[in-house]
Amino acid sequence: MSIFKGKTLLITGGTGSFGNAVLDRFLPTDIREIRIFSRDEKKQDDMRHHYQVTRPHLAGKIKFYIGDVRSLDSVRGVMGGVDMIFHAAALKQVPSCEFFPMEAVRTNIIGTDNVLTAAIEAGVEAVICLSTDKAAYPINAMGISKAMEEKVAVAKSRQSGRTRICCTRYGNVMCSRGSVIPLWIEQIRSGAPVTVTDPSMTRFIMSLEEAIDLVVFAFENGRNGDIFVQKAPASTIREQAEAVCRIFGADPSRIKVIGIRHGEKTYETLLTNEECARAEDMGNFYRVPSDNRSLNYDQYFTEGNRRRNTLTEFNSKNTRQLSLEETVEKIASLKYIREELAKQ
Repeated sequence: MSIFKGKTLLITGGTGSFGNAVLDRFLPTDIREIRIFSRDEKKQDDMRHHYQVTRPHLAGKIKFYIGDVRSLDSVRGVMGGVDMIFHAAALKQVPSCEFFPMEAVRTNIIGTDNVLTAAIEAGVEAVICLSTDKAAYPINAMGISKAMEEKVAVAKSRQSGRTRICCTRYGNVMCSRGSVIPLWIEQIRSGAPVTVTDPSMTRFIMSLEEAIDLVVFAFENGRNGDIFVQKAPASTIREQAEAVCRIFGADPSRIKVIGIRHGEKTYETLLTNEECARAEDMGNFYRVPSDNRSLNYDQYFTEGNRRRNTLTEFNSKNTRQLSLEETVEKIASLKYIREELAKQ
């Protein structure tokens, strides 16, 4: 018996890589229903046909809802009978958010507020909001909008009644929609240069399965307003590109440095120094409890909090750095990579 036995799960932005991975993980369990909520009817139709062909005996558990998190009425229409929500709907491409920041505001911030408002109204048991390392010390529009998403979630958690609200913050999910590894594979196959922005950049790397592990851990262990991160390793962009070249039999000399894109960081942070002051080590994960102090600021002029963890900023420079061989092994183990290799 799983923790989701007899439950109805709603995934916003459910036609993306995360939604497909969740379906693969939970469809065979005793979960009652999984609702896919998104605005792309073509992707929904493709997903529907895929599961009708590959898992016809389980496809009946999947229900599809056309809608947009930007519309509160649209979100309200999918909430009836929902027990838990994985809120994955987002604009997450750094360059597009840089050029169209108000679109990021409408989806990532207002959309999150709409989902949480509707969930609280419907008495949903738990909502897990998916965030990103770019929300810590944000310098680009995408990161700023996701940081505000977290702030909205924590603020809502203070008055959410029976609805528990938590956030998960994770680094680069390899082979997810819009990530760089599928681009490199396409470049290798077309004979084009394998482009990297800055070879010395470091990035956390994790698989889609690990991203789901983090969300499930938050669901099982989270309290209202918590933020969870996984102790992910990292490697340089150069090593990731070299690893993909090695796996697909390409010469690493094809790697071409094209320079940093709009709004890119040289390294990413999963926990800020300030968050580390109160973070709790939970083995493979860190938990950052919400700051539930009151709005009565006067009391903090006379008394503060002397306790502070020894943990400092957790970023892709000071986490465990994978060697090239370890990076090759991690990337080669991905289901997406195995499927792409099988096509050759």
